[in-house]
Amino acid sequence: MRRVIVALGLVALAGCATPYERCLSPATGQLRTIDALIAETEANIARGFALEQVRDVRFDLVPCYDIDGMVRFCREPVAIERSRPVAIDRTVEAGKLQSLRARRAELTMELSVLRADCRARHPEG
Repeated sequence: MRRVIVALGLVALAGCATPYERCLSPATGQLRTIDALIAETEANIARGFALEQVRDVRFDLVPCYDIDGMVRFCREPVAIERSRPVAIDRTVEAGKLQSLRARRAELTMELSVLRADCRARHPEG
């Protein structure tokens, strides 16, 4: 549900973006994703393990009504997300980090070219 709300908010904000900002949006989005992956990988290496999101289901008792209108307690499933540690190979993670940093450098160069192109196409800003 939270993702839907965030997505709707981003759609609303996208309507407010200037043509120049919309031109840059795909590239800056990729850069933000790479930055998040770099931060996550650095944290994994520093901790020595990764954190995996796991969804569990538990059942809560909630009041409900039967056919006769009598109040009863029914079991209702509730999804719970939690993090659990997962072993990592630091060598593999270090290689992944190096690859992500190289990709970030490529994206940064592409973004500088794209900025000039977008500025030429949308000089008004």
